[in-house]
Amino acid sequence: MIDFYLNGRRQRCRDVSADTSTLELLRDRLGQTGTKEGCASGDCGACTVAIGEPGDDGELVYHNANACLTPAHQLDGCHLVTVEGLANGERLHPAQQAMVDCHGSQCGFCTPGIVMSLFTLYEDQRRRPAPLNQARLEEALGGNLCRCTGYRPIRDAALGMGDYPAANPAWAEDAGLAGNIAWLRQPRGGEPAAAGHDVSHYVTPQDLKALRSLKTERPDARLVAGGTDLWLEATQQLKALDDLIDVRQVAELNAIEESEAGWWIGASVTLARLTPLLAEPYPAFAHLMHRFASSQIRNRATLGGNIANASPIGDTPPVLLALDARLRLDGPRGPRELPLSDFFLDYRKTALAEDEFIAAVFLPRPSAAQNLKVWKLSKRREDDISAVLAAFAWRLDDGVMRDVHLAFGGMAAVPRRAPAAEASLEGRAPDAKAFAAARAALGEELAPMTDVRGSAEYRRLAAGNLLERLRLMIAAEHGSADLIDDNGANDNNDSATKVTLDAYAH
Repeated sequence: MIDFYLNGRRQRCRDVSADTSTLELLRDRLGQTGTKEGCASGDCGACTVAIGEPGDDGELVYHNANACLTPAHQLDGCHLVTVEGLANGERLHPAQQAMVDCHGSQCGFCTPGIVMSLFTLYEDQRRRPAPLNQARLEEALGGNLCRCTGYRPIRDAALGMGDYPAANPAWAEDAGLAGNIAWLRQPRGGEPAAAGHDVSHYVTPQDLKALRSLKTERPDARLVAGGTDLWLEATQQLKALDDLIDVRQVAELNAIEESEAGWWIGASVTLARLTPLLAEPYPAFAHLMHRFASSQIRNRATLGGNIANASPIGDTPPVLLALDARLRLDGPRGPRELPLSDFFLDYRKTALAEDEFIAAVFLPRPSAAQNLKVWKLSKRREDDISAVLAAFAWRLDDGVMRDVHLAFGGMAAVPRRAPAAEASLEGRAPDAKAFAAARAALGEELAPMTDVRGSAEYRRLAAGNLLERLRLMIAAEHGSADLIDDNGANDNNDSATKVTLDAYAH
């Protein structure tokens, strides 16, 4: 049974199949058709809803999410808000009224999802007032596409909704709602609130011991955390996901342990929760997170899931490879550690045994002299998949490069380091000659793929140009005319790629 609140009213849904999405539950079981299906892949945002969970202060904290990719069983113990729940009688919510007054809706199909993203932005502003700058607007609305309006009136609505008199939804006037949600999340009758032990074959262990046991008892069951990748098998390939183990509630997988050496980050930590942690030690990594899909995805997707799915276009693995990250794997036989560089074996194949799972990721603390640059090339800035992603880590020691790590994603079957190119730079001054040798080595050791995002030739050229950009950036930062003068060594630097790099540089 899924026990949750929908627009302030308690719902108890029985006999819900394991692979039912929140969108299907809303439209097919609960008759809430304001939430639309557009792409069914988390790209368009038409299905956006708001999910509320108790925060540290006891209040409900809302985040936007794609209903098409959110397992319905993950609503257990939550407050789900849809576009039908925003108005209070005939009085519209400020997010709705601003969209009306700014003419932010035309065909109206995408409008409910846009309104829900505006609602979560409005709630975030209410809790933590801050200027609505361009970066925050992009973060809030980057996962909502609209073919009709050109976005300007939607942007105007976002900027203006705070000027309207507060008009809380009817459910917001229920002072006990947050307490009711908190009660739902507590163990009741000796059974975890979100156990899900019914005909759906959807089970939610609460700790590592229970997860290990389930991996033994149900070896064929699939693990699900955010669902943002796994659920595509149901929506795009029409596969049945009829036996699932939900790891989101496993306490150990949600922990972040800090030490002098670095951080052990639980595999179920969401990307939205990870980003603030990265801001000080690795600002380039944190900046990349704002270009990782959309806020709807980042609010649900997990660090462990982005690694475990072994996609060659995952955004975090190249950065983690450049930073010498390690994994803690676990299972019925207990934990073991593995360098991330040994984890990816082939396309969608990893070193995980059949009964193992990723428990945590170790992110080393940067040394005082360590540098990190991360660049992502994609066809559009927001909510897109990498054509090439490069992560470069190094330090300068007495004018020469040390501990050079060059990692790439989106290039071939697996994300990987480039050891030959690294060796060309290790122990050398970052001058044109050294980087020319590194680019030549890179061209030899990379075997890029061709797909709809780019040809093998483009990827090889772009990867080399990213290396050249690194050289020019180092030269600019150290004010060295000798490093800037390439003496013709930059013949492969394509101008179109340089424009792209300028747009996406950090």
